[in-house]
Amino acid sequence: MGRPYDVQEVELKWQQRWADSHLYEIDADDPRPPQYVLCMYPYPSGSAHQGHVRNYTFGDLFVRHRTMQGFAVLSPFGFDSFGLPAENAAIRTGEHPRTFTDARIAELKASVKRLGAVYDWRREIRSHDPSYIRWNQVIFLKLFEAGLAYRALAPVNWCPGCQTVLANEQVLADGTCERSGDVVVQRELEQWFFRTTTYVDELLDALDELDWPERVKTMQRNWIGRSEGVEFDLQVVGGQSDGLVLRVFTTRPDTSFGMTYAVVAPEHPLVDVLTTPEQRTEVENLRTSTAGKSELDRTSEHGAEVLAKRGAFTGGHVVNPFNGKAIPVFVADYVLMRYGTGAIMAVPAEDERDWDFAQAHHLPIDRTTQPPDGFDDGAWTGDGVKINSGFLDGLDVGAAKERAIAWLEEQGIGRRTVNYRLRDWLVSRQRYWGCPIPVVFCPVDGIVGVPEDQLPVLAPDDVEFLPTGESPLKRHPGFLHVTCPKCGGPAERETDTMDTFVDSSWYFLRFCDPWSNDQAFDPEKARHFMPVDQYIGGIEHAILHLLYARFYTRALIDVGLAPGVEREPFKRLFTQGMIRMDGKKMSKSRGNLVTPSRYFDTVGADALRLFHLFAGPPGDNMDWTDQTENVIDGCGRFLDRVWRLTVEPPTDCRQGEPSTEDVAITRATHQLIAKVSDDLERWSFNTSVAACMEFSHLLQRYQRESPQGPHRETNDFASDALLLLLAPLVPHIAAEAWERRHGEGAMVHAETWPSFDADLARAERVTMVVQVNGKVRDRIEVSPDITEEAAVALAAASERVAGALGGTEPARVVARPPRLVNFVT
Repeated sequence: MGRPYDVQEVELKWQQRWADSHLYEIDADDPRPPQYVLCMYPYPSGSAHQGHVRNYTFGDLFVRHRTMQGFAVLSPFGFDSFGLPAENAAIRTGEHPRTFTDARIAELKASVKRLGAVYDWRREIRSHDPSYIRWNQVIFLKLFEAGLAYRALAPVNWCPGCQTVLANEQVLADGTCERSGDVVVQRELEQWFFRTTTYVDELLDALDELDWPERVKTMQRNWIGRSEGVEFDLQVVGGQSDGLVLRVFTTRPDTSFGMTYAVVAPEHPLVDVLTTPEQRTEVENLRTSTAGKSELDRTSEHGAEVLAKRGAFTGGHVVNPFNGKAIPVFVADYVLMRYGTGAIMAVPAEDERDWDFAQAHHLPIDRTTQPPDGFDDGAWTGDGVKINSGFLDGLDVGAAKERAIAWLEEQGIGRRTVNYRLRDWLVSRQRYWGCPIPVVFCPVDGIVGVPEDQLPVLAPDDVEFLPTGESPLKRHPGFLHVTCPKCGGPAERETDTMDTFVDSSWYFLRFCDPWSNDQAFDPEKARHFMPVDQYIGGIEHAILHLLYARFYTRALIDVGLAPGVEREPFKRLFTQGMIRMDGKKMSKSRGNLVTPSRYFDTVGADALRLFHLFAGPPGDNMDWTDQTENVIDGCGRFLDRVWRLTVEPPTDCRQGEPSTEDVAITRATHQLIAKVSDDLERWSFNTSVAACMEFSHLLQRYQRESPQGPHRETNDFASDALLLLLAPLVPHIAAEAWERRHGEGAMVHAETWPSFDADLARAERVTMVVQVNGKVRDRIEVSPDITEEAAVALAAASERVAGALGGTEPARVVARPPRLVNFVT
């Protein structure tokens, strides 16, 4: 059977109608209370994929729902349009990155509009637009003036064959360059940093107050990595090392008597001193394999099999000051030079990674904390009494820590300290397709910022992209050679561009006032809309983007660009699950994308949207399987039923007093409004869809089987309520059906969200499950208002329950009225 309406015609009609109505274009003087709903702006890689559909469907639902609730919802869209893929495409094809990027933007924008997602497109931002570049550069100079941006030496991945800096992604697993095959080396270069560490404690402490998923807050806490502990010295053993010490950091000085080896980072300055000739090759091989690895790669995995390949014995030894024993020193990639001292003491009996490393390298394991009875094997990381620990024996862990630190300080070889994993943000990129850093280097005046009236500094178009990947800005005389704005003498322009995370660290503020020509944004308008009430995006941005945006907002406030704006930019965060096919994330690089266009042209955007809402909890990962097509088709059939129920209602509706059946459908309608309203607030979209589907069957039976025929007023109330509730979820069919019911020009999305009568929404009876030791023994219909005392008494009176108890008195009773009573014997 064909569809009861022309899906594509209806969807295109309403997408144009929404644009023409300006319903979702708002300004700061709107009298309604503001709400700021924002999906993370995307990198434009081409037309939308199912991940985009999922993300923008969730965001669009929220925008439409809040609008119907009476809010003036700011819902802008933009493009994170700088980045390495466009530059790589230019190297491959010769097409300019701007041309490539603009074409991809057009594809993605068309896909998003075809989905039916509504945005205030007047506010569109593209990070490669000259206007955005200008304010990016103004902000950089303000941070530079305030000492929050500075230049310093930092290690980079250097390819000797290409003679250029490589991103971590361009270094293969064996430590070689993906282009030339040369071994990548670490080289120190002068680079630009932002002082994120200025705000480290504030960034950490403020997490407690955010309405964010707990796992995201945990990831940020771990990345910031606040550790209270002690630094102390280990005397280096051997010939030329008299007086030489290796300083280590630990949060567990109470375990020091169990230190059986030490580990240094591959970049540690003492590696060459500690490494013996016999071990030189093995150590150098490990250093080579570490080059180019990201910190996440270096610290993510462990296990004896993995760590056997990630550590090497230097041949050197140091002395454990607690017991005077010489212990071996290893080099391993999981120790980071920028965290602590770049060296750690290893206590395998009390640390899981140290245990795995010791197993892999056949090192001794000495327990210093008594594990509980029954603990068989492995590292014990919990509390306990100290053993095998000399003057610490008999103390608990807390007391032993304090005593160990005091002893180290008394000996003059250690000090109490707090370390952070977070380091200042390195923002220099040796690329072309990014925002140029607006400074010049003058032999007379040093680093000089480009005056604001000369901004934006734009990269020239007449550049040559070479296969080496070297930034063409270095080879462009017209860009490189300039006049110093301070002294008028010859100078050279900075050829580094900014990390693209800089662009995404303040775009949400520019959205508040994208038309301003005399400032990055009007602080008053930013105060009106900020913070973002609901931020939506992928879990992959849980660390860097969110952390940098939080830092940047604080920095902008403190340098006077955002006075009065709240310091936390995102009040509420939702991270949707990823879509997988054959167990792997859908991505363009894997070639496993399923484009939405095929569904737009068949079942329609509404059916595809409904599938993403119905497929499961929105925060969970979702598998795209062979059955997915059937589910999407089923969503289309549900929409057909909605059309027939609301647009083609029964012709024999009656007037007069409502019947028992009328009262029942009215009660069910109020219950549906209550449930969907609650579900949407809790992001339980799948259960709200299920409730609407269940109600459609109920309404269908009412229309077809009601003995006296359906009551007109009752049927209209139920049909309208269903369309109002579906309007944010499947906007096209809801809009068309509403107009068919209420006349040309009627717009469901301009209606008020339906309210419910609490008494009618309350279930008359609910099923209470009665268990004995967790096994279901009876089900009893009870009042939803039943008290705990009455619920237990009623459950105990059940013959089935009495038989299961067999005269045994319950040890305890778990009562959760009106749903559950469980007797535990």
